[in-house]
Amino acid sequence: MNIDSDIKKEWVYVVVQDPETSSEELMGFASQAIEKPFIPAFETREEAQQCFLIMPKDLMRKKYEIQAIIRDDLINKAQENGYKVFLMDEKSIIKNEL
Repeated sequence: MNIDSDIKKEWVYVVVQDPETSSEELMGFASQAIEKPFIPAFETREEAQQCFLIMPKDLMRKKYEIQAIIRDDLINKAQENGYKVFLMDEKSIIKNEL
């Protein structure tokens, strides 16, 4: 068993909007193709950074930061707020639902 790879599987990367402010929130999206809004998650920081470049965002009024979060915590938080979580790649292609 490789402990490092097991630990890495427990964490994913997300984009946080307005980090460290009272309006901090995970960046999520709504899509007509998906019945619920969703939060994109990534296996690596590099994938998140590449995909962030093509995500719609408001750079004039919002600050963004890529942060690691425990996978189960993300799923629980998303479910509590009516969101799905999709693991995505750097081109914003959905790999699978978490």
